[in-house]
Amino acid sequence: MRIRGPRRVFSQVLLAQLAIVTGVTALATGLFLALFSDELDEQAMRRALAIARTTAAEPRFAEGVRTTPPSPDGPVQAAAERIRRASGAAYVVIMDRRGVRWSHPEPDRVGRRVSTDPSTALAGRDVMEIDVGTLGRSARGKVPLRDDEGRIVGAVSVGIAYDNVRDGLLYAVPVLLAYASGALTLGAVAAYLVARRLRSRTHDLSFSDISALLTEREAMLHGIREGVVALDGRGRVRLVNDEAQRLLDLRAEDIGRPLEEVLPPGRTRDVLAGRVTGSDLLAVSGGRVLVANRMPTGDGGAVATLRDRTELELLSRELDGTRGLIDALRAQDHEHANRLHALLGLLELGMHQEAVEFLGEAVGVRRTTAEQVAERIHDPLLYALLVGKATVAAERGVTLRVAPDTLLPNRLVDPRDLVTVVGNLVDNALDAASGSREARVEVALRAEGRTVVLRVSDTGPGVPAELREVIFTEGWTLKDSPAHRPRGIGLALVRRLAERYGGGATVGDRDGGGAVFTVVLPDALTDPGDGSAPGDGR
Repeated sequence: MRIRGPRRVFSQVLLAQLAIVTGVTALATGLFLALFSDELDEQAMRRALAIARTTAAEPRFAEGVRTTPPSPDGPVQAAAERIRRASGAAYVVIMDRRGVRWSHPEPDRVGRRVSTDPSTALAGRDVMEIDVGTLGRSARGKVPLRDDEGRIVGAVSVGIAYDNVRDGLLYAVPVLLAYASGALTLGAVAAYLVARRLRSRTHDLSFSDISALLTEREAMLHGIREGVVALDGRGRVRLVNDEAQRLLDLRAEDIGRPLEEVLPPGRTRDVLAGRVTGSDLLAVSGGRVLVANRMPTGDGGAVATLRDRTELELLSRELDGTRGLIDALRAQDHEHANRLHALLGLLELGMHQEAVEFLGEAVGVRRTTAEQVAERIHDPLLYALLVGKATVAAERGVTLRVAPDTLLPNRLVDPRDLVTVVGNLVDNALDAASGSREARVEVALRAEGRTVVLRVSDTGPGVPAELREVIFTEGWTLKDSPAHRPRGIGLALVRRLAERYGGGATVGDRDGGGAVFTVVLPDALTDPGDGSAPGDGR
């Protein structure tokens, strides 16, 4: 039967931390005991060596070794035993150069050879070691025994019983274990508090649940067709999905950087940063019309969602244009009916010449306008747009004309961008000029190398100087919005498109009253003779 461990993060983390704390405490205790044991051994050996040196410094021992035989009742044995008892050593052994003992704690061993090799001490070098002799394991110190003339006549060996060392170690163990238990208890309490806090932050989920949620989140974020941007409390980009990268022209390397560094100044950055509040806020980024919503998070950051409504905006504008054309066609239907009635009357009265002149005058105006546009605008999309706008303008009582210096070849890189710019500016100009005296709108288009310069002027009220930058802001308008789409996007879209080409859009005063909008689009035309340029067809 397989034993299953706990699944909750709280239990797993608590057990893991308790195991780590217990292991670290045990390891630290063992290392301390090992180091402490080595330190006690070192101290015992140094003590034994110090006693041996002190003993060897007394001249009577060298003299006794030279002048008296080894005896349990001899002066050397008596003096060595006094030093042993006074110092607490296990033994103090005096030996000659042959290794024969002159003293020993057990008198019957006096006169016998030592059980360990004394050659190092007899060679004139001090010895510190842990060794096993006739009295068991001990910490030893051996030094040479010299006479008054400095000659080595024997050696002194002093031993500290290892039981004394072990007793010191055993005495320290309970204290050490008490400290270790205290550290273990504090570690367990800290582990419990950390695990408890982790449980509250993870909602008591298991690691498998968290992993599954993360996998699902990644799949959801990168699978939805809305842009998602997450910011931390310091305004840095924490997360962007694939759609947000496309809409905002971001890269994966931008994650972790401040929002001010990854987005240019404008309404989009202000909306994401929270400086503009509200729901379904309109913004323009790189020629795209976006709808943004921002939701703050508990850590001081925020999550923003972005919806691309560029195509919807274009369709809405096409719908506006279609409605305008329908209204114009409806008005033309009534006008043509009236003209046909007049023509029929002239024919019935036999006024044939007058009928011919009347018909030529009615048709000539339309033909002249179309021919003038066709001579100066060679791009078919732009040509069709201006002809249609001229019809709408005529029905609104506004004269739409193309400036005499207009000349635009059929070499546009993307005609749709210029159609968007011209359409927006002409619509605004018609709104402004409608109802004014001698209502007139003039469109001028010139090619300067690869740059297109567009000017649209109107006879409307003009734009005050203090509003000439504000009107290019998303959402700013003085007109009522229709039901199917909000206003305040057209001019902002014009400027963004111009900036995307490396140019700009400005507004100024027109001579005689009104406004003049100027748009510069660098690199909007292909080079002459470039095979990728569209043909000059209409």
